[in-house]
Amino acid sequence: MAASARRAPATPFGPYGERPPSPFGGVPVSEIAIFAGAVGFVVGVLSGGGPALVVGAIVCGLGVLEVTAREHFSGYRSHSLLLAAYPTVAVETGVVLLFGIPSQRLLLLVLIAPVFAGVFWFLRKRFLVARQARVARLG
Repeated sequence: MAASARRAPATPFGPYGERPPSPFGGVPVSEIAIFAGAVGFVVGVLSGGGPALVVGAIVCGLGVLEVTAREHFSGYRSHSLLLAAYPTVAVETGVVLLFGIPSQRLLLLVLIAPVFAGVFWFLRKRFLVARQARVARLG
């Protein structure tokens, strides 16, 4: 049974080994943030929008970002697509706030697609290096 738990997963990007420890010790700060953000988001949706919706989405997103970044950069599980979306959304938001929404929305896609692709490529390479280190350390 112990030997089967150490076997490599069927896919090289699934979880490998034990989940990395939280930087907050035994306190589940990220999980609490995800739950509180989800509650705020639902309250905001049910009340027709407003600050609860925005703050709930941001708090939930920050909790998800912490968990996924910790797992990704330690080589535990790949979250390249999700993590690449964060800077892409930030760039798109910045462009829209600075220049407004373009009449042709395809222009936004032309701008943010290379950002997403570049960040995804970097994150994928970084995960593969971290996974190799994890396999060498745990193997």
